[in-house]
Parts: sequence; C-alpha cells; structure tokens
Amino acid sequence: MRFRLLSFFLILFFLVSFATPCFAAEDAIYVWSNQAESISKQTVSTNANLTASTTDLSLDCSSAILMEQTTGQILYASHEHDQLRPASVTKLMSLLLIMEALEKGTISLDSQIPCSEKAAGMGGSQIWLDPRETLSVHDMLKAICVVSANDCTVAMAEYLAGSEEAFVQRMNEKAKTLGMKDTCFKNCHGIDEDGHVTSAYDLAILSCELLNKHPTITNYTTIWMDTLRDGKSSLVNTNKLIRNYQGATGLKTGSTSLAGYNLSASATRNGLSLVAVILNASSTKIRFQEAEKLLNYGFNGYEFKSLGKSGEVLANLTVDKGVQAEVQAMLKNDVGLLLKKGQTGDVSQNVFLPEHFAAPITKGDKLGEVVYTLDGKEIARSDLVATATIEKNTWANLCKSVFRSWCSLLRTT
Repeated sequence: MRFRLLSFFLILFFLVSFATPCFAAEDAIYVWSNQAESISKQTVSTNANLTASTTDLSLDCSSAILMEQTTGQILYASHEHDQLRPASVTKLMSLLLIMEALEKGTISLDSQIPCSEKAAGMGGSQIWLDPRETLSVHDMLKAICVVSANDCTVAMAEYLAGSEEAFVQRMNEKAKTLGMKDTCFKNCHGIDEDGHVTSAYDLAILSCELLNKHPTITNYTTIWMDTLRDGKSSLVNTNKLIRNYQGATGLKTGSTSLAGYNLSASATRNGLSLVAVILNASSTKIRFQEAEKLLNYGFNGYEFKSLGKSGEVLANLTVDKGVQAEVQAMLKNDVGLLLKKGQTGDVSQNVFLPEHFAAPITKGDKLGEVVYTLDGKEIARSDLVATATIEKNTWANLCKSVFRSWCSLLRTT
C-alpha cells in the first residue's frame, strides 16, 4: 500500500513539475490575420479563366438559365431575372424545407402525416389523399417528386408549420436568406395566384441549394416509376428526362395555363453537375427539348476540376498548452473549379495557418484558410478546420491524467 501511495505522489510531482509552464497567466491566443504566412504552395496544370457565355442558343421559351451546381457559376442566361409564374416548380422550396426538417430531426422518413380536408380538396396533380388516411414522409416525398402531388405538398406544409400560410411565410424567409430577390411565394404548391412569381435565376439558386445540401433528394427525383399504398397507386415521373437523358438527377416540372411549361432539370456527367431552368415554354415537348439543349451545351463546353474534398487534411498544426501536441487542419468544404474545355493555365494552392494555435480547440473550429488562384487571380477558398477536439492542459485535465495513470499503475502492480 505504501508503494502505491508513493507511486501516486511521484506521478503527481512529475506531472505538476513539467506541466507548470502551461498555466502562465498571459496565455497567447492566436488571432487570424490575412498576413499569416503561407506554409505550402503547390501548382497543378489545369484550364484558364472562365467567362460566362454570350452564345445565343435561340431557346424557345421566355426565360432560361444554365448554372453549374457546385460553384453557382452561370454558363448561359436569357432574361434570367424576369418575374414569371413558376407553377409546380414552386415545390422545390417546399421540398427544401421538408429536407431541412428531416436533417434537424423534426420529422423522420417514417413519420406519419395526416391529411386535412383542405389538402384532400386541392385538385390539380394529386394522389387523391383521403382525410382518413396517413402517409409516411417517405411516401409523401415520392408523391411530390414523382407526380407533383398538390395534396401531399399541402399536407406536409400543414404538418410542419401548423398551416399552409405559416409554411409559405417560411418559404419566403428562406428565399430571402438564399438571395432570391425575384421571388414571392403565395402558396406551397404553385397553382396560379396573383403575385406568386419567381425567376429562372432564383429557381437555379434554389435547385443548387437543394441538391448540394440535401443530395438524398435524388433518391426521389430520379424515380421513373413506383407505387404507393401497397401497389394500389401507380406513379410515373412527370420529368421525362429521368428516363431519356444520360446522367439526369431531377428535378421538377410545372405547368399551368398561365405559367406555360416550366422545368428545372439537373444532370451530372464526369463530375460536372448542371442545372438548367426553362420558364414559359409553349409545350411540354419544347421545355424538355430546350432543357436538353442547355445541358448539352454545358457538358460539351465545360468540365469540373476537383481541387479538394471536405475532410481532406492539408496540414498539421502545433498546439500550445493542449493535452495533445498537434491537431490536423482539414478542408471544411469541397472545393472545385469550373473550366472551359481546351484552355490551359496554372492553379496555385496556398494554405494560410499560424505556426501554432493555443488550446482549447473544438473539432470544427476554424484554424486557417486555403486559397486557390488561377494565373494569380483568386478563384476559390475554403476554411481549414480542426479534425479533433484538443482540451487545454488545465488542473482538472491534469488531475484526470494523474488519475488515469494511477489506475493504470495499480492494475500492473
């Protein structure tokens, strides 16, 4: 017993002796500065500066846009800010709010959603919900994405916000957050209503947000045919590109007598993801034809180069006064560059980090930045964040360390 007590006090003495410098009253805390010294630089061969196209594709519609999904860069646009009626493409915002609720845990895919009399009486595209039945969120998403069900959209809106009106308020708040300045929602489904307007540009922004932040939505938007209610209700996708266009990932159709034929079409090929929006085409055939024309223009003329993936470790950073001596700095986001085919240039990667960082550090804390330049011009940047939590070497943590060491010593004696 005396040996154990002696061992404990010896461990405590040595730990306190060596750890004492860590408890200086004037702990230096690093403050991020743009003057931080670059600690690494690498050059890779890639393509040169990209400018938006001025090509006239002579599209047969009132408004159109082609946007690269990851960067949001516009590759083609025609009257992209004209305020027009979106019809059921409106449901992209409803879907975004549903997916956000899933992410937050407010609902799950198994949550059962009731149907009100209002939802059941919506009319238009629907699956004829009955007020006496409930459907899971999973089935509701299928019905909304595949056959543009108005009744399911209203049922989800009422469940999430208490009423469609409250849900529409959330839709407009989200539109404002996304910078959708051409947009005003009056309902959650897209049936014609005075003042219910948006633009091709805003719908492209919304489509990219949905696809980038909630990629699992494509589990539903890529369904060509399916069933509900134990096979009693058949579903066939209103977006014919899902069946006929290579790489199609969605996204949403819409049409009314006033809005014309609308479409937000998305597709991915060889790492390049595009969103094409067509508004007020004169027929369903023309909206798909013009969307294909836009997507083909993008895939034939551009490519996407990945510069780094989220979670990729770029450097190790010395930690002062921490229970561990180092922490890894990783990319917070995916980083990539949209390139025009056939042009060359140099991309440089510059990592900006301090030489050391003071504990405590929480996993995900910003440690620095990485900046990418093309021929000397900045083209992309991402935060570098901590891969792990590093606690400060306080008395409490020291005691924990002593206790763990003592327990380990007791087990071996």
